[in-house]
Amino acid sequence: MPSILGINAYHADAAACLMVDGCLVAAAEEERFRRIKHWAGFPSEAILYCLDAGGLSLRDVEHVAINRDPQANLFRKVGSVLAHRPEPGVILERLRNQRDWSSIESTIGALPGGNNFHGRVHRVEHHLAHLSSAFLVSPFDRAVVVSVDGMGDFASAAWGVGQGSRIDIKGRVFSPHSLGIFYEALTQYVGFPSYGDEYKVMGLAPYGQPIFMPEMRRIVAAQRGGAFRLNLEFFRHHRERFGYVWKDCAPRVERLFTPALERLLGRARSPEEPLEQRHRDVAESVQSRYEEAFFALLNSLYDKFRIDTLALAGGCAMNSVANGKIYVATPFRRVFVQPAAGDAGGALGAALAVHHRLSPGTPRLLMEHAYWGPEFSRSHIAALIERHRSELGAQGCRIDELCDDAGLCRRAARAIAEGKVVGWFQGRMEWGPRALGNRSILCDPRRPDMKDILNLKIKRRESFRPFAPSILREKVIDWFETDDEVPFMMQVFQIKPEKRSVIPAVTHVDGSGRLQTITAAANPLYYRLVESFAELTGVPLVLNTSFNENEPIVCRPQEAMDCFLRTKMDLLALGPFVVERIERGQPQAHLGIVPAK
Repeated sequence: MPSILGINAYHADAAACLMVDGCLVAAAEEERFRRIKHWAGFPSEAILYCLDAGGLSLRDVEHVAINRDPQANLFRKVGSVLAHRPEPGVILERLRNQRDWSSIESTIGALPGGNNFHGRVHRVEHHLAHLSSAFLVSPFDRAVVVSVDGMGDFASAAWGVGQGSRIDIKGRVFSPHSLGIFYEALTQYVGFPSYGDEYKVMGLAPYGQPIFMPEMRRIVAAQRGGAFRLNLEFFRHHRERFGYVWKDCAPRVERLFTPALERLLGRARSPEEPLEQRHRDVAESVQSRYEEAFFALLNSLYDKFRIDTLALAGGCAMNSVANGKIYVATPFRRVFVQPAAGDAGGALGAALAVHHRLSPGTPRLLMEHAYWGPEFSRSHIAALIERHRSELGAQGCRIDELCDDAGLCRRAARAIAEGKVVGWFQGRMEWGPRALGNRSILCDPRRPDMKDILNLKIKRRESFRPFAPSILREKVIDWFETDDEVPFMMQVFQIKPEKRSVIPAVTHVDGSGRLQTITAAANPLYYRLVESFAELTGVPLVLNTSFNENEPIVCRPQEAMDCFLRTKMDLLALGPFVVERIERGQPQAHLGIVPAK
């Protein structure tokens, strides 16, 4: 079976993955190497990492799969130009973007060793790649498959049925209509202008009331069969030329909405202005309207296909709040969302689609964990600590090496139980935007003040944004209003009312938590850590947030050390090494490496 390199390029969240003999070998987003959030462009660093992880060079790569096909929906594109008559600059900008995609072969050729690349390039339609990324790694042999995002290959949504290794697309929503653009435009309106800020609206929404629902239904309307349609009076993306910047940088998108939106809802908030109750109410109304439209689509698809399993992908599948309500709002009974549901995951979806096209009937990949990124040896970490010895000494740190996993987990669990902020850097980096226990900051969920402590010491982010609980899988039913498998933190569920006061640091204002379930099979070290915390406290979960400080999640040990040194983190577990700040008045240990007893 062939080697396949999957790529998402020239768009936000550039990424690459490598499949060999039908198995996933490696996958990573370019932002982790470039240290620029949502980095857009050609994922050269991610490609080189994946090849290194697989022990391959570009000469060995037989196929490259890209999650974009400029020829897809061509007649729709021509029809849209005739119908909406966009400014000439809009057309030129789209042509330039297509030129980048059409020159992929020469771009690969410019990579180290690229002159030996003789593989075949496959262009996979954007939403087929999304659907493949979800269904073809799901536990379902048959499922309804749905992709909803901003826009890709002139469509914003696609749906159909997956069976075996085949996906039959039954319908699409075409440009300029898009639930993703609706949510992004209203995110900008509420005063969060950076690409990817939609999660801030999700976090803010529970603090408001949905009093703007009549206005939201004017902005995006439901259609027969579950589709949706934007009122284009309120949007610019289909006609005017404005700043989409997607190449070799952090992605930037200028205002998507027109002055008509401000006439409807009032003046937009600038990022510097304080949040008022009106903004909270708009946020709740945006989330509620999105859910209405999303659930209308899902219910329509269930009525049509009568299949109660669902595989979700696309940028809108990152809306974990809506995902957690699917069982209540629709007849679906099992849902799967892979960890990189957005555009990064298109790299994986394109590779999977090509693999099953080239090798029909071969077994499918089941994604049971998300640990597909770089890992680092003990010797690498030891050398890093040696380089930083004097700086760590100046900050009053003790350095220990704990050679057995049980001792490491007990030490970290005890620190968490004492209210300390613990950086946890272990094993292979996670695939997707969530820290899932290998590049995490961990804290005690029992402390009501822990959110404030984290924001003060490390995160420096908006106070309304929640932190997530990581829980032992077998204990979910005791603490949450579900017993679902949620390994990738892609669904929000209600915490049981009697447990909310026990774990206030991970309980959002509406009583919910963005759940991550942990199994010993998927991540034995992280499972043992949480198990150790449960033995100390009786609480089988910890607060888990991404290991970063207003930057992409750390990738290498050096970035973890840098984050530890410039913040007020209390303890860093870096592989088998523990670096801990000693409080004043405590006896100072020497700064050599202390072996485990």
